[in-house]
Amino acid sequence: MSKKPKTPSLIASNKKARHEFFIEDSYEAGLELLGWEVKAIRAGKMRITESYIIFKNGEAFLFGAHIQPLISTSTHHVADPLRTRKLLLHRREIDKLFGMVNQKGHTCVALKIYWKAGRVKCEVALAKGKKLHDKRATLKERDYQRDKQRGFKNLAS
Repeated sequence: MSKKPKTPSLIASNKKARHEFFIEDSYEAGLELLGWEVKAIRAGKMRITESYIIFKNGEAFLFGAHIQPLISTSTHHVADPLRTRKLLLHRREIDKLFGMVNQKGHTCVALKIYWKAGRVKCEVALAKGKKLHDKRATLKERDYQRDKQRGFKNLAS
């Protein structure tokens, strides 16, 4: 009997990132977590809406991700919900991202956090900021596509 490959289950997503940035490239990174953080993530207590990636000493870190500690977290350990967490990437990926982030207008953001083979993964994206008129054009295009789909559904009925 062969095992069926599991699809990654979503933990948290950053929907705001696609509105605020043009996504140019994305990478999958592991996340270095503590035990209480994994338990809280399993309970669905993670948010990444205001998070981004910083580079320090040749390493990448997830900054601003919020993991709310569970009530049953150990009393002898102080749980910091906004702790900076290390991202596990290959050296070439870190160097490429760091080089692009140093260019004007580029940043690195977390798009989503998900489970993959029992491990927590983070989809990291290289992004460039949108101007206000770009955001308006994106909203206009999305509304047009939605109305167009509604029109097709009405015709099919």
